[in-house]
Amino acid sequence: MSAVWSVALAAVRRRRLQSAILAVVVLCSTVAIVVALGLLEASSWPFDRTFAEQRGAHVVATFDRAAVPDALLTRTAGRPGVEAAAGPFGQKALTVADTRQSLPPGPLTVVGRPGPGGPVDRVDLWTGRWAARPGEIVVNRPVEPLFSDLVGATVRTREGMTFTIVGLASSVSRTAEAWVTPAQMRTMNPTATQMLYRFTEAGDPRAATASVTAGLSPSGVQSYLTVKQDVSRTASAYLPFLVGFGLLGLLVAVLIVANVVGGAVVAGQRHIGVLKSLGFTPDQVMAVYLVMVLLPGSAGCLVGTGLGALISQPLLHRVFAGTGASIGLGVGWWAYLAALVGVPAVVVLAALVPASRAHRLSAAESIRAGGGRRSGRGQAIQHLLSGTPLPRSVSLGLGLPFARPGRSALTLAAIVLGVAATTLATGLFGTMTAYGDTAQRVGHVHSVVHVGRPDQIRPKLDDAAIEALLRAQPGVRHVTADAWIDVRLLGHTSRIKAQFLRGDAATRGDVVVAGRYISGPGEVAAPSAFLRRFGLRVGDRLTLALGDARTQATIVGEVMDAANDLVIASWPTLTALDPGRSATQYEVRLAPDADVETFHAAVKAAEPGLYPRTKSQVDRNSVAVIGAASFITLLLGAVASLGVFNTVVLNTRERRRDLAMLKSIGMTPRQVTLMTVTSMAALGVLGGLVGVPVGIASHRVVVLAMMEAAGLSAPAILLDVWHVAALAALVVAGVAIAVLGAFLPARSAAALTIAEALRTE
Repeated sequence: MSAVWSVALAAVRRRRLQSAILAVVVLCSTVAIVVALGLLEASSWPFDRTFAEQRGAHVVATFDRAAVPDALLTRTAGRPGVEAAAGPFGQKALTVADTRQSLPPGPLTVVGRPGPGGPVDRVDLWTGRWAARPGEIVVNRPVEPLFSDLVGATVRTREGMTFTIVGLASSVSRTAEAWVTPAQMRTMNPTATQMLYRFTEAGDPRAATASVTAGLSPSGVQSYLTVKQDVSRTASAYLPFLVGFGLLGLLVAVLIVANVVGGAVVAGQRHIGVLKSLGFTPDQVMAVYLVMVLLPGSAGCLVGTGLGALISQPLLHRVFAGTGASIGLGVGWWAYLAALVGVPAVVVLAALVPASRAHRLSAAESIRAGGGRRSGRGQAIQHLLSGTPLPRSVSLGLGLPFARPGRSALTLAAIVLGVAATTLATGLFGTMTAYGDTAQRVGHVHSVVHVGRPDQIRPKLDDAAIEALLRAQPGVRHVTADAWIDVRLLGHTSRIKAQFLRGDAATRGDVVVAGRYISGPGEVAAPSAFLRRFGLRVGDRLTLALGDARTQATIVGEVMDAANDLVIASWPTLTALDPGRSATQYEVRLAPDADVETFHAAVKAAEPGLYPRTKSQVDRNSVAVIGAASFITLLLGAVASLGVFNTVVLNTRERRRDLAMLKSIGMTPRQVTLMTVTSMAALGVLGGLVGVPVGIASHRVVVLAMMEAAGLSAPAILLDVWHVAALAALVVAGVAIAVLGAFLPARSAAALTIAEALRTE
């Protein structure tokens, strides 16, 4: 075995260029695979681990306290299918006052609970202590040091209650936004009762809840699957394109490995014969070639795993920012092990077929084949091309790929995948740009005018006068008054955002993917992610609550938006909840020739209590996807070019005698370069023509998967992003990949002297 290692190490040193190419290719592929595996784990397993540690609730059920006595709820804990239960706990919805201190204003679901432990939902009290006396409250916040300053702060509610925050806790089940003592809750006259259940079989939590609570009619049921999907949906949206690029990179690596080993076997046939003559068995000869690719492949895999670990950490924290779940972010050891073992295994498998050729050759056949010059299989094609008006260097170049059809096919496949990756990235750029423009309503809203907060200058004008002032400014086309208010969706513990609109709401640029836009009282439109989160659809009715006020509304439309906690409602719906509420901001659309800064200056001069801002034109998620896709595409494009580079190096080394003969009859270095580059440019044209349709098909699959994972519906504007000019440029990308990869070895071949070429024979 030591002899095999010695010969393989010598081959790696002798073929330093091919070994380096192979290492870089495997490195790039490993980076994409580690990042994809890390996101795959983070989208599921950390939640499951935390859920198990905290004995999370499979279902959080709420009941009308006046209709369902606590005694009946206590009995449900012993019903078949219930593994454990906690409660009943009193529940009350309060409204935090807008004091600009501690908690943001809006609804706050408070539960009376004696402590953080128990058989279900063992809350992680990560700082401070549990509430023990009246006037103390524990707030649900993710484990983040920046929230620590909340301990000791005062919370005032619009109901006239005042609390001191004594602790911060995190519930993976999101059972409440805050907790007080049961005695405190009794003084608050709770309107609902909460029960937490863990089931022996949690495949369908809602069906299990219906069985356990038969006859009790819960007013709300929150499944742990909904929480899990909410936590992981951002990461899941990244997975399709990362996995797609990872697979493309792995395929390119396989093709290049096969090309490298195949070229080494062809070029080293005399060496194979010598090894067998010295007593190497066929298995040992094949092992030499496998080890020859395994060594640089393993080195590239090792470095790629390290780089993948560095890249994955900030990406994980970015995609999980703001989820509110105390999950342990990080790539598990299994992902690194899978990359360290799986990628080299793929490299070896890719090398098996060409290496088996070395296994089959006899010693005599190998020495005889290595010593004589083989007639080129592309001579017939070159002879046909010689009758065309093409320059001779071009016609010779066009015939070169036919001399080694297997090698050319592998190179062509690498170019196809490189073009497909470029096409996919271009499509993602168009899709995410269209999504970002829609999310930021580019072209529809030019300025957002905010009303001064309590800690700023307050406007002297009232709501109606402010809207009239804005409409009177030169260049103003449309004005929409907005009121952003946190409300509760009856039957659920978490708060949601409601955007109430008045004025020219139809001009805001919201994209409706199903149903229609809001047009009257009692109507709301909701993003696709919101509907999926709460199991709703167009036509359903829901109840919005603000304090003790309630109002029902009908979902008339599904809009394209990533938020899963937002509804868009008409102004009369707000009037039913809070008749005296004013707008918090105004969205303004200007005429095409109007200047935004001039408008801002005029508004500020007319009313100092208004704070106009230019509407943001950048969507952070779009930038993240575009950046990641561009980076990986550059890697894959470079890898495909390296594959072409390797092919040209092998071809020129095999054809040194032919190059010497051509130079001896008058071919100039420039013509040699043109001939060599043309041979690959022809493959580039074909690769572009094939790779573009492959990339378009991949784009559609990836975008639909991303939208599905994010809980969004994909309208036509996100899929139909292709233009004729862009597609033509993408075909040229195949030529660019081929030319870039071929240029340097072509120049090297052109610089080769006749004497040097013949001396190598």
